Amino acid sequence: MPPVVLAAAGNLDVWTLVMESGPMAKFVLFVLAVFSVVSWGIIAERFRTYRAAERESALFLDEFRKGDGLATIHDATASLSNSPVADVFRAGFREISLNPPPGGGAMESTSLEALSRVLRKNSSVQLTELERSLGFLATTASATPFIGLFGTVWGIMNAFRGIGISGTASLAAYAPGIAEALVATAAGLAAAIPAVIGYNHFLGRLRSMDATLDEFVADFVHRVQGRRS
Repeated sequence: MPPVVLAAAGNLDVWTLVMESGPMAKFVLFVLAVFSVVSWGIIAERFRTYRAAERESALFLDEFRKGDGLATIHDATASLSNSPVADVFRAGFREISLNPPPGGGAMESTSLEALSRVLRKNSSVQLTELERSLGFLATTASATPFIGLFGTVWGIMNAFRGIGISGTASLAAYAPGIAEALVATAAGLAAAIPAVIGYNHFLGRLRSMDATLDEFVADFVHRVQGRRS
C-alpha cells in the first residue's frame, strides 16, 4: 500500500486534511457523516413528536378533569390525534362501549380488570411508539467515538509508515499526518455528543409521559368504577 499523501505543513485547515486523506479515512468520515445526519434527523422528528404529544395530552387532561361524561370527553377530544393519553382513553372508551355495564350502572370487577388490561396494553403501545428511533441515538452515542478512534489509529499508522519510508522524523514531516488522523476522532465526537444529549433528553421526557399514562390509567379506572359512563 502506498504511503498516505501528507498535507503541507502550512496548509492544515480541516477541509484540506479531509480532501487529502486516504481512502480508509474518507470511508470512516463518510460513515460518521451518515450517523450524524440520521441522528440530527431523528432528533428533529422526535422533538416535534414529543412536543405535540405533551401539548395535546395537557389539553386532554384538562378536559378529562372537568368531570364530564366519558362520551362528552370523547367527542370533545376527538381531534387530539397526537396525544398518547387521548389514544389510551379512546381504547378504554371502546372497551366500555363494547362491554357496557348491566343497566348502565357501575362496572363489575371482571369488566374493570378487562378495562385495566386494555388501558395498560394501549399505554405500552404508545410508549413504544414514542421510544421509536431512540435506539439509533444510543447506538450513535456509543459507537461513533470508537469508529472515529479507528480512523485516527489507521491514519497515525499510515503517517508513521510515511515517515519510515521518507526517513524524515521532523515535526514538519509528521504533524500534517497526525492532524489528518485526529480529524476522525473529532468527527466521531461531533456525531456522538448531540446523539447522547438527545437520547438522554428524550429518555427523560419518555419517563415523564410514562408516569402521566400510569396516573391516567388509575384515574380512568377509578372514575368508571363507581359511576355511569
